[in-house]
Amino acid sequence: MTRLVAPWSDDQVKGFLKAPITFRHNLAETGLFDDEALARLLDAYPAELYDINLFDFDAEGQATMRTGARGRLPGREVLEGVKQGRIWVQLRRAEAWYPALTPLMKQAFAEIAGEAKGFSPVQLNGQLILSAPGAKVPFHADAPGVILFHLRGRKRIWIYPADEAHMPQQGMENIMLKQQTEDLPYRRDMDAVAAVFDLEPGMAASWPLHAPHRIENQGAFNVSLSVDYQTWGSRLTNGAHFANGVLRRWGLPVAAMDKTPMAARAGLWAASLGLKRMGLVEDKIKAFERSFEIGDAQKAA
Repeated sequence: MTRLVAPWSDDQVKGFLKAPITFRHNLAETGLFDDEALARLLDAYPAELYDINLFDFDAEGQATMRTGARGRLPGREVLEGVKQGRIWVQLRRAEAWYPALTPLMKQAFAEIAGEAKGFSPVQLNGQLILSAPGAKVPFHADAPGVILFHLRGRKRIWIYPADEAHMPQQGMENIMLKQQTEDLPYRRDMDAVAAVFDLEPGMAASWPLHAPHRIENQGAFNVSLSVDYQTWGSRLTNGAHFANGVLRRWGLPVAAMDKTPMAARAGLWAASLGLKRMGLVEDKIKAFERSFEIGDAQKAA
């Protein structure tokens, strides 16, 4: 079997999950992300799993997001709309709805686990992202762990420390409670402490859990596969953030997460299961108004 992930150096092994790293992969060479394959996929993909977003940025780089709908365009025209506009299209649950990709994702993560001993993800969710030459992804933090496999085009990624100055604990609690999206307040002076990578096809990037990041395409149509993963460690940590968010709303004291041992996080995670069933906090992001279709965004570019 041909390897999909190149062997890692000692520095990559030591840095994985602790610091931003990049590594090489061969997913871009499979033919699954060429125009013809993508057009067929876009034709077949369930509309409810399309995320179509257009970001407007102010002078400081802070983003406002508009959410759109595919409309009735065939896949080839959706693809052209992405290439010519400012939008990005995210196809969620790619691990389930792009069958040819499923075994390759599993193989890639098995090879990563072979390089990083002790890394054992219990869940993988793939998002295939198609983005315009000038598209940007704003400063944000993901709740699960993420590995970004870059496939086409060129993009620059800024990865920031997962500390209180860049990713406040209360912000992650609000993300887990679905009180806010994953987008965060951004200032340009934050870039001074960011790790910056230019990703070419065949490169992948990984960063510590909850590390904020932002992305700018570098003048070409881009395709990337973003794979969210959960380990038991990340699952317990996120459950602890959920429980802490509820406790904070009740006026109870909340410890800093970096001072909370894994055993305590496990107890908070167990509590979060019951708190979720009780439905104590209203989901404020469950529905975004669809404000444009792809053709409209193409005209506005």
